[in-house]
Amino acid sequence: MSSWLTLPISLAGLGLPSTMASRAGPRAEGTDGSDYQHRERVASHYQMSVALKSEIKKLIYMQVAIWLLLLAQMCVGHLKLLPHDQVAMPYQWEYPYLLSIIPSLFGLMSFPRNNISYLVLSMISTGLFSVAPLIYGSMEMFPMAQQLYRHGKAYRFIFGFSAVSVMYLLVVVAVQVHGWQLYYSKKLLDSWFTSTQEKKKK
Repeated sequence: MSSWLTLPISLAGLGLPSTMASRAGPRAEGTDGSDYQHRERVASHYQMSVALKSEIKKLIYMQVAIWLLLLAQMCVGHLKLLPHDQVAMPYQWEYPYLLSIIPSLFGLMSFPRNNISYLVLSMISTGLFSVAPLIYGSMEMFPMAQQLYRHGKAYRFIFGFSAVSVMYLLVVVAVQVHGWQLYYSKKLLDSWFTSTQEKKKK
């Protein structure tokens, strides 16, 4: 009877595991669950990255649509495909705004490998090539909008509508598109940066 009682003690003294040592049974090395929170954070960052990329892509497609509309107006105006009383010549701000396609390309190039550098370039160039021309355009068209509001006079038209009204509407939409694009890009950049830091710590 005493030999059975001393068996676990003798096994422990020899450094061998006792059958009563763990109620959960044996565990494989490296799977003790200590990295569970890390795996959860990685999964959360991945899901957030996918969702933000999807939103930014939608905004990029909207921006490309605006870009194509302005390009079409320029082609029609300069090639004289339609009379100027139907489609007015472009305003000055529209020419530098054509460079707004560059931030969109940088943004799309950053997605496949989560390239932080391309995403930063996209955000900076959005301010330079997208937001700045829109601000300039608002100031350029303000006197004509003021004249239209006060006196009801318009001298430039796009298919029968006042050109300044149409372009101001386009500016309002474009500002919202670029504003949300910068917002989501900043959140995506933070997510990528945090994920990179955690990988370095790991």
